[in-house]
Amino acid sequence: MNENLRHALIRARLQPLDVAAHLTVDPKTVSRWISGRVPHPRHRLAVADLLHVDEEDLWPEGGRSRRGLSGEIKAVYPHRWAVPADTWRAFFDSATHEIGILVYSGLFLAEDAGLLRILTGRAQAGARVRILLGHPESPHVTARGIEEGIGGDVMAARVRNALTLYRPLQNTDGVEIRLHHTVLYNSIYRADDDLMVNLHAYGTRAPEAPVIYLTRSEAGSTATTYLNSFERVWDSAEPVAQTI
Repeated sequence: MNENLRHALIRARLQPLDVAAHLTVDPKTVSRWISGRVPHPRHRLAVADLLHVDEEDLWPEGGRSRRGLSGEIKAVYPHRWAVPADTWRAFFDSATHEIGILVYSGLFLAEDAGLLRILTGRAQAGARVRILLGHPESPHVTARGIEEGIGGDVMAARVRNALTLYRPLQNTDGVEIRLHHTVLYNSIYRADDDLMVNLHAYGTRAPEAPVIYLTRSEAGSTATTYLNSFERVWDSAEPVAQTI
């Protein structure tokens, strides 16, 4: 019996059915977790987020195993689609001073009205929000669409659609949007010192590629490498023109 999980559910006033509905899993699966079975990493993190506790408080052995890989790694998701929508929202909503998004289109975020409200709210609360999209006329955007098997024109159209959805955010002080012409080796999502890095693989669509959830612990760390990469792309990018 996982007493830590059982007591956390009681404190949160949630039933196994509530957890099952939130994670879109079978209620019997949640019952097995309470009985002692250890969930997959993505489910451990999602349950911890739902209950507002640390993952290792619920599954100490899983937490120690994860720290054995790196103290910076909070979670590894096998696919971007495996990251729950609520995890993305909680991730950005936790930021107090810096939010960064480096993508080609980031359309899955742009289409989430709730997340756009979070970005607006964080900016209004004083956080700096910077969004980097691929320039729709960049040959790298075209190449990425071809590599993913959706076509260069489709990828460019996705960027334009995302830009249309993101553009209203520019009316909020603290929000900046720029277009970049760089090769996107990884998509980077920042909330203060926490990062979600969507690894890219040739011939694999971004939603199918893994995501690493990192936190910066010290100078020269893995997270710092990606933060520096974000800044280099930002410095070379251009402000959005009204005609794009």
